[in-house]
This record gives sequence, structure tokens and C-alpha cells, in this order.
Amino acid sequence: MNDHRPYLDSDPIAEAATLLAHDDPFVGGAVVPPIYQTSLFTFASYAEMADTFAGKRRQPIYSRGDNPTVMEFEKRVAALEGAEAARGFSSGMAAISATVLAFVGAGDRIVVVRNCYGDAYRLFERLFPRLHITVDYVDGSDPDAVAAALPGAKLLYLESPTSMMFELQDLPHLTRLAKEHGIVTTIDNSWATPIFQKPIAHGVDLVLHSASKYLGGHSDTVAGVVAGSSENIRRINEQTYSYLGGKLSPFEAWLLLRGLRTLPLRLPHHMKSGLTIAERLQAHGMVERVNHPVYSNHPGKTTLAGYAGLFSFEVTEEIDIAVFTDALNYFRIGVSWGGHESLVVPAKASLEQTPGVNSMARFGVSPRTIRLNVGLENVEDLWNDIAQALEKARK
Repeated sequence: MNDHRPYLDSDPIAEAATLLAHDDPFVGGAVVPPIYQTSLFTFASYAEMADTFAGKRRQPIYSRGDNPTVMEFEKRVAALEGAEAARGFSSGMAAISATVLAFVGAGDRIVVVRNCYGDAYRLFERLFPRLHITVDYVDGSDPDAVAAALPGAKLLYLESPTSMMFELQDLPHLTRLAKEHGIVTTIDNSWATPIFQKPIAHGVDLVLHSASKYLGGHSDTVAGVVAGSSENIRRINEQTYSYLGGKLSPFEAWLLLRGLRTLPLRLPHHMKSGLTIAERLQAHGMVERVNHPVYSNHPGKTTLAGYAGLFSFEVTEEIDIAVFTDALNYFRIGVSWGGHESLVVPAKASLEQTPGVNSMARFGVSPRTIRLNVGLENVEDLWNDIAQALEKARK
């Protein structure tokens, strides 16, 4: 498997390191951006206000719109993604909702890959029917299935790799298909980050992130962001952003900027530890399958420059899932991922969530599946923890 590992000194890592660590001096020579903790901004004259309102000059007006600290975060994400612009939000779901609803309306249909993020699925299943927006779910790893669903659709929603099962999509191929039908393409790129995958370079129109994950990296903030062309971000700003109210706060933007500084250093550690544990699980007698893109032969693998520390595995019937989960010491039981700490989510527990709007149940995720977020702890400590928990859980 070593032949499949990306090189850590590849261009994405090197370029991101300088982009995120180097700044021009801020006000007063500060080496980090100030927090503009203010609700509004005033004007020096009537002419300034009139010109700003008319769009002739860009100046922050009210922090539900632009704020200098938030704008600095948006600028960094846009640069990382190779996008013209970005817009920050108070959560990943705020970013998803505002982005999709900016491009679809009553009577429209969207195509979504299966095993999408659970709350995105709930948005599509609970809210969209009330708005008379229909949703078709497809196997995103099968380009023929996607192609068959595209005619007449307004938007294609991708997630490569997908949640829980980590299935890949051939981004260049699918975006070409979408463009032939005039369909807007969006992707949740939270897993790979802009360092390990640049969807815009492969034709995707809009790239979404739960910035709470690797971009922040410290499990101390909830935020989202979308990046794309200036025209597409303008449309989001005008159609949904201000009115849905999911604005990113200045302090959380500052925390995200702090987290971005170390992203090129953290991701290789997550990757190395994650691959080590995935290899050992793959060889373990109590494990039937490891769901990790490194083991995939799908063409979608070629757009990845590296691997995150989030993946899942499926245990045999001999393992008591609850006993295994409770026996872990270093892996804490909790949702989310991308922070310094290691986490475990057993699908069996998630499958017991609300019936009818449960993405794992809808897409047939096995109750034997366990998701791991491999954090920044010593990898041998983490593996020994998993090994002893598997032994204790053997029936």
C-alpha cells in the first residue's frame, strides 16, 4: 500500500504553508489580524455611505454582512481553493442551506450523492418538500447513474469522499456531464480540505466546508464557508446569505484564521496516523472491511493529494459494538471530527436516530460500521487502545 501514499512535500503542502503562515503587517504592525468585534461601521460622509450602498465602493456596513476579520478568513479560504471569492457562515449547515437555496427554487430538482452528510440529508428531506424542491439520490461512484439522473436537474451535490462510507466520485467527469446540461455543481470538501483536494480545478462551481473540522482544527468553533467564482458568491450574497442570517462572528473567524496557520502541519500527522491504523485494522482478524479511500481503485482517487484521518471499518459478528466503544480510552465517543482529539462513532447508535430522516438507514450503512477520527495523539497509544478494545469486545 505504500506505493499509493501521496508525498507529503508535494506542492499543495508547500504552497499552503507559505500562504497561511505569511501575512503583510496588520494595523499597528500586528502579526495576527485584529478582531473587529463590532456590530456596525460608520461613514465619514454622506458620499461614502451613498457610494457604498450603490456598490461603487466596498466598505463594511453591518457585521451580518461584511466584517474585516471575517473577510480575512474568506480571503484565505478562497486563495487555498483557487477561487475568486468566498463567504463565511456560522456553521457548515448554514453554508449548505444558503448555497443550495441560492440556486434552486420551487419546482426544481437536485441530484445528491448517496451517503451524504446526515444533516444535509435532513435538510433535503424535511425542508425541501415544503419548498416543492425534489431530490434524487444516486451512487456518485457510478458515473452512468449520475448521468442518467442529470437531465432536467438544477444542481448536482457532491461529497468526495462521502460520509461514513468514504466513496469517491470522478470529479472531472461528473462536472463535464453537469456542464453539458447547464447544471450547477457543489461539493462538500471538508474531508480533504483545499490542501488535499482542489475541486474548482476539476470543474466544480462551488466548494463547501464545515470549517468546524480541519480548517479550525481545535474543536473550539462551529463555522462554515463556501468558495467559488465572484459571480456565484455574489448570487449567494444577494439571494440568501443576508436573509437566512447565518453570519460568521468575528471571534470565530479569528479562531479559524489561527487554525489555518497549522493546517499544513496537522494534516500530514492525521494522514500518517490514520493510514497506520487503517493498515493494522485491514490485517486484523475481527475486521471485515476498512472504508478508506487509500484502498479504492476508483478514478476519483486521482484528485486527492493526500488522505484525512477520518475513515470507518466494519467488524465481524464476534464483536460487541457497545462493549468495544465503551472499552476505548483515547477515542472519545462523540460526533464531529477534524480536531486534535480522537473520536469514535458507531453506526449502530446513529441508526437509532429519527426514523425516516436517517441517512445511514436510507443508504443501508451496516450496523457493524464504526467511524474513527484519528487525532494528534501518539499513534501507538491509539492503536493499542483499539486492539485492547477489540479483544475485550470479542463475544
